[in-house]
Amino acid sequence: MEETKNKLFVGNLPYSVKDESLAEIFSEAGEVTEARVVFDKFSGRSRGYGFVTMVDEESAQKAIEEMNGKEVDGRKITVNISRPKEQKESR
Repeated sequence: MEETKNKLFVGNLPYSVKDESLAEIFSEAGEVTEARVVFDKFSGRSRGYGFVTMVDEESAQKAIEEMNGKEVDGRKITVNISRPKEQKESR
C-alpha cells in the first residue's frame, strides 16, 4: 500500500474537537481537503485523534512544522505523516 504524504495523523486531540474545528485549526497552515476526528462507535466520544488531508505534500510538511506541539484547548497535539494501517497476521 502506498504511503500518502499529504495525509496527517493528529494525536492528543482534546475531546471537544470535532471535524469542523480540526479543519479550521489546520487551515492556518494551508488548504485542507478533509479533516476527520475518530469517534468511539459505542460511546460516541472522541478517541482523541484524527486525520487531516492537506491539498499537497508541501502543505502537509508545513502543517507538521507549524502544528506539531501546538496547544489546542490545553493539550499539545502531535502531528505526523499518517502511515497505512498495518495488516493483522492471520494464523
